Amino acid sequence: MAGLSRRARQEVADEALLRSLYREHGGAMLAYAYRLTGDRAAAEDVVQEALVRAWQHPDSLVNGRGSVRGWLLTVVRNLVTDKVRARASRPQEVAEPPVDVAVARDHAEGVVNSMVVGAALGKLSAEHRDVLEQIYLLGATASEAAQALGIPLGTVKSRSYHALRALRAFLPGVEAGLERSVS
Repeated sequence: MAGLSRRARQEVADEALLRSLYREHGGAMLAYAYRLTGDRAAAEDVVQEALVRAWQHPDSLVNGRGSVRGWLLTVVRNLVTDKVRARASRPQEVAEPPVDVAVARDHAEGVVNSMVVGAALGKLSAEHRDVLEQIYLLGATASEAAQALGIPLGTVKSRSYHALRALRAFLPGVEAGLERSVS
């Protein structure tokens, strides 16, 4: 050790001190911390922090005011108390529900669908288009559509039936959206 600098000698002494502290008192510290926390990993963290405190304040270990084990166990208790108080001072965390990312509908798909439906509606006669507009776009009942268009109720029903059949022919695979009853 004669060739080591003063700082290097101090580091070796500090490491030896920590090793001996852990060897002599580590088991008791861990058991006490585990009893206080109920969690093995948290207890190990507390013991590690207590040993860091002992390393930072070596003078407290040799001041002659009590046993080293008593000082170390007091540090363990204080660290656990600090952790409990810190947790209590913060608002309790609320578990978030699992994130099910909703798949956003693609705006482009809606635009393409409206263009396709618009083109199909353009192939219908004006009378059929007017009936579908009243019922599906404006939300009118068949009676209200008949009154708005000035035609008999039976004609509205017949035109909507034939218009939907024609749309189904123009739009294969879109039948599910055109199933609204006309009553």
